[in-house]
Amino acid sequence: MTDAAAEAKRRRATLIGGTAVLMWGALALLTTWTGAVPPFQLVAMAFSIAFVLTVATWLFRGVDPRSFLRHPAKVWLLGIGGLFGFHFFYFLALKNAPPVEAGLIAYLWPLLIVVFSALLPGEHLTWRHVAGAVAGLTGTILLVTGGGAVHFQSIYVLGYAAAAACALTWTAYSILSRKFGDVPTGTVGWFCAASAALGMICHLIFEETIWPDGGLAWLAVFGLGLGPVGAAFFTWDIGVKRGDIKVLGALSYAAPLISTLLLIAFGKGEPTWIVAAACLLIVGGAVLASLDMLRRRTAT
Repeated sequence: MTDAAAEAKRRRATLIGGTAVLMWGALALLTTWTGAVPPFQLVAMAFSIAFVLTVATWLFRGVDPRSFLRHPAKVWLLGIGGLFGFHFFYFLALKNAPPVEAGLIAYLWPLLIVVFSALLPGEHLTWRHVAGAVAGLTGTILLVTGGGAVHFQSIYVLGYAAAAACALTWTAYSILSRKFGDVPTGTVGWFCAASAALGMICHLIFEETIWPDGGLAWLAVFGLGLGPVGAAFFTWDIGVKRGDIKVLGALSYAAPLISTLLLIAFGKGEPTWIVAAACLLIVGGAVLASLDMLRRRTAT
């Protein structure tokens, strides 16, 4: 394969991985539409839908679902630990710390992905990648805090620790997935199945069952399983395994921005100068981090 062809393949994988960020941007809006459904129940339902849709895709393509089961234990540990572990620690953080502080700590993962990607073979970290990720983090802080102060208190140390574990879990999953590049993306379907089962176990232990109330709520649950808690993990797998993981890390800060803009568009938020400033920081940071890729595309 020529250098130009390899670069085109890498760029395509990066763009595919970037669609996961777009889908995660719809996560907050769809979640608000699900009503009072408890978090772990929602995780179980959404991942179940994702798995059922994946099985339907396998059968339509004539693929044996069992062909995606033959992997070492470390592959399953990484995949299930990444998908379910992220959600488990995130909800644990929200239950034991204020949502603003917990959210900010949890959303360190894009910056951590950019930084730790330097440890991967063939990856080279530049100041533009770091500056772009930091700009995105700054924009996210503005969005989450509304420009107000953030107060960390020692009484919430368990929640902060869970939020940090959340960020580290997704960072590890994304970075280490590159080491298992030969594992087919279809295996993510079984990761979804296992995450659904673990979500249901946690739901039965910690929560009371509340079913979606009304057609919109059920559609929102289906939408979660189709996109943010379904297809997004498949496209992210392609991106982190074959694309520019540093660019993907910086692009990931677009998710809270898209989320905020969607909430505003549907009347669940207000446009402010904070949102405008965050938009400039996040978009500018993403462009800065992607500059090398954009230049190479122009050159070809």
